[in-house]
Amino acid sequence: MSHANPGGLLDIIAEHQDVHHYQDLLWEGSYGDYLELVQRDGAVARNAYQRLYDLIEAYGSKEYTEYRKTILRHNFFDDPFDNGADAVFGIDIHLMKLVRVFRAAALGYGPEKRVILLHGPVGSAKSTIARLLKKGLERYSRTDKGKLYTYSWVVDGEEIPSPMNDEPLKLLPDATRPEILARLNSSGTSRYPIKIIGELNPVCRYWYRELMRRYNGDFLKVQEHIKVRRLLLSEKDRVGIGTFQPKDEKNQDSTELTGDINYRKIAEYGSDSDPRAFNFDGEFCVANRGIIEFVEMLKLDVAFLYDLLGASQEHRIKPKKFAQTSIDEVIIGHTNEPEYRRLQSNEYMEALRDRTIKIDVPYITKPRQEAKIYIKDFNPEKVSAHIAPHTIEMAALWAVLTRLEQPSNHKLSLLQKAKLYDGRSVRGFTEDHVKELRKAATREGMIGISPRYVQDKLSNALVKDPDLKVLNPFMVFNELESGLKNHSLISNEEEREGYRELLGLVKEEYTDIVKNEVQKAIAADEGALRRLCSNYIDNLRAYVLKEKVKNTFTGEYEEPHERLMRSIEEKIDIPDARKDDFRRELMNYIAALALDGKNFDYTMNERLHRALELKLFEDSKDSIKLTSLVSDTMDADTQAKIEIVRQRLIDHYGYDEVSASDVLQYVASIFARGDASSGQG
Repeated sequence: MSHANPGGLLDIIAEHQDVHHYQDLLWEGSYGDYLELVQRDGAVARNAYQRLYDLIEAYGSKEYTEYRKTILRHNFFDDPFDNGADAVFGIDIHLMKLVRVFRAAALGYGPEKRVILLHGPVGSAKSTIARLLKKGLERYSRTDKGKLYTYSWVVDGEEIPSPMNDEPLKLLPDATRPEILARLNSSGTSRYPIKIIGELNPVCRYWYRELMRRYNGDFLKVQEHIKVRRLLLSEKDRVGIGTFQPKDEKNQDSTELTGDINYRKIAEYGSDSDPRAFNFDGEFCVANRGIIEFVEMLKLDVAFLYDLLGASQEHRIKPKKFAQTSIDEVIIGHTNEPEYRRLQSNEYMEALRDRTIKIDVPYITKPRQEAKIYIKDFNPEKVSAHIAPHTIEMAALWAVLTRLEQPSNHKLSLLQKAKLYDGRSVRGFTEDHVKELRKAATREGMIGISPRYVQDKLSNALVKDPDLKVLNPFMVFNELESGLKNHSLISNEEEREGYRELLGLVKEEYTDIVKNEVQKAIAADEGALRRLCSNYIDNLRAYVLKEKVKNTFTGEYEEPHERLMRSIEEKIDIPDARKDDFRRELMNYIAALALDGKNFDYTMNERLHRALELKLFEDSKDSIKLTSLVSDTMDADTQAKIEIVRQRLIDHYGYDEVSASDVLQYVASIFARGDASSGQG
């Protein structure tokens, strides 16, 4: 009988199958096999915090310096699992603090006895961080480095899994533990000391006791009933990863955390205190050996929060009708600011406050990092329309401006502050100023617009017109502004008006940027720039050395062309009183290059480059007649010149035909109004 294989599709499946890896994931062995495994690789016996910290460290980190402070960017937070779908940007210092807590917990310094509480405004990536940690642990458990194991009892032909997926080393008889652990630790195969912490869960304790009785205390015979197997963590299968979130108080009780009696089995076993008649399927039980996430943790009823006290400090839970039961898991919750303030003011919750490590997860305060969030969802792979240059960047800039506090220094605008935070230079301000600004602003990142709002408005702008070819910044500005009327988290009209004013600032910034780009595109004639630069440097050299310049046309020697030099220097705001200093500095730089056998090029000095472009633009704009774009007539010569400018915008600045035409039209309308300032700053 032949099997259908349409288009060879089954062959593709066959090529990608890894049967050996699958068999390795389903490894089963005896108790002796497991002890041998631990002897070869002690890492398999790590606790939950150690495994989580090693997971993060396994992906490495990048070190960089910001405001004279060394910062580690852990690659784990780029989301190496799903092409960056849950990547977290722009809060590396806060993520560093979180990883330090994990490291201290892995080393047993105390944080392992605490609830880790991610605290921040809505939409600040708290859930994303928790999701990434859960996803990471799930994937890590399927790798060689992340292996962990649990066991089942095989009794009278029936296999009974450990209901809480306990660590098999817990089965070692007490009398033998010191010697076996000493031997395992002497092998040096684990970066952490191998320890046995906690007791067996009630079901395994029952079978251990029953089998020891059956064999008169002979553990070697008992261990023949133990089947060790590899444990694969999975949130969907509720293995090692738990999630708990508040619901209606009437429909939720604490048994959802610790498990409940299976009333159907009471008749079979005769007692509601028989562990076999209990379902150890509460979230704490499910999450054993891994991680439990408490969604909006402080919205939980007080009864649930009490369960957290023992779970965090003692690593124990109290199932109904049973003694305290050991757990080994990372407890991570998240909450917003109003709920956290309520916790602080509630004197009855002092015990929980004392067992909590708060990690702030603020909004991003760097525009370029904020833009990365939106680029994830709105990029050419996902969006059919062309997104014009600066559209996403301007939306990100506005979002960041809403989160910043007004600088106390009157010489610094809010826009300049955002640029400083973004690592861009602002004349008159240094890295030390940035540190002072950060220190003075206590609420930055905890206030303002959520990224979700901006994502929603970008989405609205894209779907409004089904035939949309290009999304430009003004379409997004309109969406952002119109949405403010019905924004549920804006509490008063003053705040709403403040956000509108910030949108006006962003529009001005965008106008400056595109004017700048069009100017550069018009002045992008490299030959002309080099000739202008050469002319300027010849006159500069003659001026500094108090010499004359040879006129290439007449052959006569003339005084340096002061008007030419000043027409260039004024473009970058060099005052007349500072011109001599500027010229000497530039001349010294050129001379130093010459000593090294190098020639000066205008691209080596950013300020001079900009000045030359602006001067060339000024000289060219009348011949190009950009303003004819907004008139009814345009001659062929002007049309050809404008076409060259349009093509430069496409080639060098990321525009397409439509967006390049739009931006030329926009800038032309500005010039037509007589607003032809250079847009520096």
